[in-house]
Amino acid sequence: MQQDSRIARQIDDLAQLPYEQLKDRWRMLFGKEPPAYNRVFLINRLAYRLQELTCGGLPEVTRERMRQILLANGYDDRGCKVGTGKGNAKRPGDDMPVLGTRLSREWNGKRHEVSVVSGGFEYQGRRYRSLTAVTRAITGTHWNGRAFFGLRAGKSGRR
Repeated sequence: MQQDSRIARQIDDLAQLPYEQLKDRWRMLFGKEPPAYNRVFLINRLAYRLQELTCGGLPEVTRERMRQILLANGYDDRGCKVGTGKGNAKRPGDDMPVLGTRLSREWNGKRHEVSVVSGGFEYQGRRYRSLTAVTRAITGTHWNGRAFFGLRAGKSGRR
């Protein structure tokens, strides 16, 4: 209990520290240079780090699940949006169906089912990075995968 009140006091004290002292505290707790973020970010992250060092961090299973969710939504392991390098062009993962979604399409009299998995799609026990690759495996030719599975917005913007 005394340790909890000590940590709570340290966290409360963070808000009173000048920016330079927050950066010094970051170096002490993380062992590296602080990122170029604002004061509020540093305070929040330092508060979490103090609690993490005292009480332990998130369980490995929780961290792995969070990583899967980030990857499925177009972010890298650090939580940064994956870019295409083309300015405001649409980024991979934007409008990605929710992890676990099953997409279905009938083609040449046969029903084809695809599951959305971390980092891509699964079809017939094999993983693919894009719906277009799945569509090529199904049809043998190049198609837009989102259009093939009915996920592409039309001119009205509705699906």
